[in-house]
Amino acid sequence: MDPHLLRTYVTVAHLASFSEAARALGYTQSAVSQHIAALEQDLGTPLLTRRPVAPTAAGERLLEHAGPLLLRLDAARADVARIAAAPAPGLTLAAAPTALSPGALAALPRTGATLRVLARDEIPAAVATGEADLGLVDGLAAPTDPLRLPDVAPLTTHGVAEDAVRVLLPTAHPLAGRRGLRLGDLADARWLDAPDAGLPLAQLRAANGGHGFRTALRCTGTDVRTLTALAAAGHGLTLLPAPAAEGVPGTVAVPLTHPRLVHRTELLSTGTLRGAAAAFARELGTRD
Repeated sequence: MDPHLLRTYVTVAHLASFSEAARALGYTQSAVSQHIAALEQDLGTPLLTRRPVAPTAAGERLLEHAGPLLLRLDAARADVARIAAAPAPGLTLAAAPTALSPGALAALPRTGATLRVLARDEIPAAVATGEADLGLVDGLAAPTDPLRLPDVAPLTTHGVAEDAVRVLLPTAHPLAGRRGLRLGDLADARWLDAPDAGLPLAQLRAANGGHGFRTALRCTGTDVRTLTALAAAGHGLTLLPAPAAEGVPGTVAVPLTHPRLVHRTELLSTGTLRGAAAAFARELGTRD
């Protein structure tokens, strides 16, 4: 399967237009049509309906495969280029907002650094494709357990920190006076669904046997301050690492006592660290 044809197909399917895809890719519309026809001939089945432009059942299945396949190809190209090239000056760090501890911020170079705050699911791909030199990802885990990350490329991971987690409640909440809370007792509460700013509800459900934790309000983006303000205003509960939860006006941060979970942060890289990336990792101090 020709990856150039596959990229054209993905673009057409996502834009639902041959002409828009041609503009996005810098091809003529005729070339785009030829690419799709060649791919359909190769696979022996129609992949798109033409009016309207939409994936067929086979096309939908191909889209499921296409993203990981193209990402692996981009990662392989970036990895080879990285080995052949001299270390670039400066450092580009991709990080989830709740992975940016005071220690991580202090370890950034004083000059020549670029910080990209991304959704945590985007960070492995950013490192694999060379958009970032290093990544900081985080999530819930049992103590000392590694995070489960998407298999986008051969990435090296190092544990950076494990912090306690806190349930953030408004001060007037009936549970605000508790010294500790069990996750199972909160499954029926109203929760804020902010997968990129807080700890994802999917991880809480997984820790609770796959059920509970209904969404009261969904908050997109990576702004932790907005998330904590919503919690203070009573729109729902959220779970945060202790450093991000403590001292938020109008809220109480109650320890999660069961199950035993930690907020784990890991550093992602490809291959041997050199230059500013190696200096950052040393300054940060990896645990494993």
